Order: sequence, then structure tokens, then C-alpha cells
Amino acid sequence: MSTKTETALPLPALNAQTATLGILFALSLSHLLNDTIQALIPAIYPLLKTSFGLTFTQVGLITLTFQMTGSVFQPLVGLYTDKKPKPYSLVAGMAITCSGVVLLAFANRYAMILIAAGMVGLGSAIFHPESSRMARLASGGRHGFAQSLFQVGGNLGSSLGPLLAAWIIVPRGQRYILVFTAAALGGMVILSRVGRWYAAHLVDRRSGARKAVEELPQFSRRTIGLSITVLLVLIFSKFFYLASMTSYYTFYLIQKFGVSVQHSQLYLFLFLASVAAGTIIGGPVGDKIGRKTVIWISILGMSPFALLLPHANLLWTAVLSAIIGFIMASAFPAILVYATELLPGKVGLVAGLFFGFSFGMAGIGSAVLGKLADATSIPFVISVCSYLPLIGLLTGFLPDLNGRKR
Repeated sequence: MSTKTETALPLPALNAQTATLGILFALSLSHLLNDTIQALIPAIYPLLKTSFGLTFTQVGLITLTFQMTGSVFQPLVGLYTDKKPKPYSLVAGMAITCSGVVLLAFANRYAMILIAAGMVGLGSAIFHPESSRMARLASGGRHGFAQSLFQVGGNLGSSLGPLLAAWIIVPRGQRYILVFTAAALGGMVILSRVGRWYAAHLVDRRSGARKAVEELPQFSRRTIGLSITVLLVLIFSKFFYLASMTSYYTFYLIQKFGVSVQHSQLYLFLFLASVAAGTIIGGPVGDKIGRKTVIWISILGMSPFALLLPHANLLWTAVLSAIIGFIMASAFPAILVYATELLPGKVGLVAGLFFGFSFGMAGIGSAVLGKLADATSIPFVISVCSYLPLIGLLTGFLPDLNGRKR
């Protein structure tokens, strides 16, 4: 009898682990669908620029609109849901994104494009803080792994967006953006099921948050303030550089090497796919060797490759961009988990702040770099941005969280 009991005991734990892993995959898939739609906007810039006669400054303002919408609202959403969790808010966010896709497909004026971009940004602002909190709740203590799995969905979506745009929208025209409403509707179905799971686990979430506050390292307010500031500056360097690639890399390849629009999208896909690969590595490695070490490697380690990129031929441009994307992307999961450990019990606020700030930096970066491109050239913009990873030296000011307990 005792033997039977002993063999039966691990099964509930195994089932629970399988269930939470399923939630993580569902969140990652939803992130993929959300960010695929989001990535459509920069992916169709060459099409919109030609159809509407836009300047690079106007192109940058489109990115600024949807990125700043996300930037402003994400911390507010995170702060609110820290106090009042909303399990089904993600479905509402995806519905807003779907409406933005429809408006973008039928936009016949520049103002309509900006409104559609803002709606996509608002949908993402609602999606990211609460879904990041759900990923942490389902992590089983492997916070870096959970964040990487969650974020790699977004990165895969960002890489698929340009590829699907090259196959579906560029050859056929703006109206075919409507095809991607299927992604938004699919995301709503998945998130409604995740919302039911989250609603059933809110009590466990509150007790888990109290336990996290007791176990995580504690620092002075000055140390926390300095660390958060350094992390935000690192986010600035990462996402300003990322903005130069996502918004202007295709134009760079077209101008410097004379590739076609569709071929430029394939090179952009290669870069963004490497970003996705780097993201899934950063979290689990951070769980083992420490977040600060991963931040050092990922932010500063890409510097020599970024500095070489403006001087490379087409083949080496593709190779270097893939290396840069892979190394750079491993930073964000480590940064997010590091910040969450600095501010235990504030998962929504931290996720909203860092996702929102990254959106804002990408949007501002795109607008500023677009203005610079109009005044100079796209190759000059890429050359200037190659120095941004050197800001990673500020990682030295971050305290070591390993081994520090209350």
C-alpha cells in the first residue's frame, strides 16, 4: 500500500508543472501574435512611403505614435493591475489591436495611419504588463526561463512580421493587411482561456508575492534608484539601436547594396530571428550565472560587431547583423528579472515601466533617426548608432544580486 502511495505522490506535481508550462506556451504564442501585428507597421514602411509620398521624418513619426502610446500607458496599466489584477484585460487589448489592423488596411490619409498605429500601440500597452505578471506566476521559480519563453514569442512575432509582409502585403497591396485580423482573433481566443486560469490562481499569486518579498535581496532606496536608472539607460542604448535596424535597415540595404524591397525584408527577418534566438538564451543563462553577467555580455559584447557593420559588404552585413541581434537580445529578459528582484511585489509596475520605456525609446529613436536620415543619409545613421552599445559600460554600477538575502 505504501509503495503505491509513494509512486502516486509525484503525479500531481507533474500535472501542475505541465499545466503551468502550457500557460507559458500560451502566453508566448499570444505574444507572438501580438508582436507579429506590431511588426507589420515598420515592415510596410517602404510601401506606405511610396503610396503616400512620405518623408523619412513622417515614417519615423508613425513609429513614434505607436511606440509612445505603448510607452505612456504600459506603466499606468502595470501600476493599476498590481493593485487590481484584470484576468481578461488581455482580450480587450487584443481587440483594440484588431481594430487598429482594420483601420490600417483601409487608411487613405496619413492621419488615419497614425490613428491605426496608436491603436496597435494601445493594445500592446494593455497586453504586456499583465501577461508578464502571468508568466512570472506560472514560472515555478524559474523566472529567467519564464521571461525568456514569454519574450521569445514576441521576438519571433517581430521577425515573422516582415517576412509575412513581404509575402502577403507588399506584392498585393495595403488591403491585404486585413489577413492579419486572423492573428488578433486567434490571440483573443487563447487569452480568454489564459484569463480563466489566472482568475483561478489570484489567491496563490498574492501569497506568492508575499513570499517573494521575504526571499529576494533588499537594498537601500539610493541603490535601487541608481540601479533602475542604469537599467533604463541600458534599455535606451539597446532600443535606440534596435530602432535604427527595425525602421531603417531595409532602407540601408536598398540604398547601399541595391537589393529589392522583398529581399531587404528577408535580411530584416534574419536579423529579427537572431533577436528571437538570443532572447530565449538570456533568461535561462541568467538563472545560472547571474543577471548582471548576462547584461554585461549582451549589451557590451555586441559593440565590436556593431562598429564593424557600417564597413561590411552585403554578405558580412547579414552575418554581423545576425550576431548583433543574438547577443543584444539576451539582455532584456535578464534586465526585467533583475529589476523585478530589486522591486519585489511590483511585477506589473516593473514590466510596464521597462516594456513601456523600451517602446518609448524605440519610438523616439525612430523619429529622431528619421530626421537625421533626412538631413544626412541612412548609412550615416547606421554608423552613428554603432557607438550606442558602448553605453553598456554603465553595467559596472549595478549591484550583484547573487547571494544577497534579507
